[in-house]
Amino acid sequence: MQLVLNEEEQMVRKSAAELLSDLAGPGVLRKLRDSDNPQGYSAELWQQMIELCWPGVLISEQRGGLGLGHVAMGQISEHSGCALASSPLFATAIVGASALTLAGTEQQQAELLPAVALGKLTLALALDETPRHDPTRIATTATPSGGVYQLNGFKSFVVDGANTDQLIVAARTSGEPGANHGITLFLVPRKAEGVEVSRTPMVDSRSAADIRFAKVAVAADQVLGKLDQGFATLDALLNIANAHLAAELLGIASESFRRTLEYLKDRKQFGVPIGSFQALQHRAAILWTEIELCKSLVIRALRGLDDSPEKAGVLTSMAKAKLCQIAELATNEGIQMHGGIGMTDQLDMGFFLKRARVAQALFGDQRFHLNRFAKLSGY
Repeated sequence: MQLVLNEEEQMVRKSAAELLSDLAGPGVLRKLRDSDNPQGYSAELWQQMIELCWPGVLISEQRGGLGLGHVAMGQISEHSGCALASSPLFATAIVGASALTLAGTEQQQAELLPAVALGKLTLALALDETPRHDPTRIATTATPSGGVYQLNGFKSFVVDGANTDQLIVAARTSGEPGANHGITLFLVPRKAEGVEVSRTPMVDSRSAADIRFAKVAVAADQVLGKLDQGFATLDALLNIANAHLAAELLGIASESFRRTLEYLKDRKQFGVPIGSFQALQHRAAILWTEIELCKSLVIRALRGLDDSPEKAGVLTSMAKAKLCQIAELATNEGIQMHGGIGMTDQLDMGFFLKRARVAQALFGDQRFHLNRFAKLSGY
């Protein structure tokens, strides 16, 4: 498996670094937080992403996209982590577009994917219902009634769910919570009658939502994929989501380490830079080697999605579990090596820690993916 970037992927990486260093960063995130922006992201940044065709990176050329693949999109995800960029890119162009590609009918794909690629349609996955991620514990129901399905239930922590155009809702059409079989995906307009959305600002200053569905009428042509067989789509979709979250966590860890190194070189104690202290050098060396290892893990997981998606589960859970660990280590070390001021809002390091904790928990934390990796490996 090739663990280096090709020419196209390098171009995307360079483009991401240039744009996000100009239009994102802790300063922009601080303004979004202090202004209580209801969108939870910068409209200017999102517009620039649209102009660079980033929403279409994972969408085939036939459907109006670029068709560059997950390794290319992963470079944007990584630099989004470096710059703490807030945008609908993850929820819409990675998770949403992949759901349509994996399970959409010809009509759904022809109608919706070009709109996503042009930035005219946003999507959000409404999946989890419990405090911890569990894609099989679906209690939301979709019951046949008068030629339509009636959707009833609750979803929590729906990323960008408060402002999205369409929700991709996992509901149970048969079976009991905890069973793989009986889950079906539905496309539901956020403003449909019976959909109640409650915006929930997250600790990282971005926007999520709690959503209630009360007798929401859903037509048969709003079913995404096969009836009762939505778990297979979810499983593949969550591989994609977690590989890109691992890439974002890599960006967070790398930038946290870079900022910490700068501080170790600048901050003086006893007349010398604190970076000259051997104990801090050892801690920095350990973190550097871990981040270098993670770079290979992330690109391997992303390349697996492009080249052998049937094997992506093991690679993705391995990458997500390891990046959860190392992003936590990098942000904790960043706070500690900055001393007492590392915990204050005066510095930007706290923004990296908060974003890392949210990304770690989203769609399965380290323990979830260690357990999943073990199961998929036959343990």
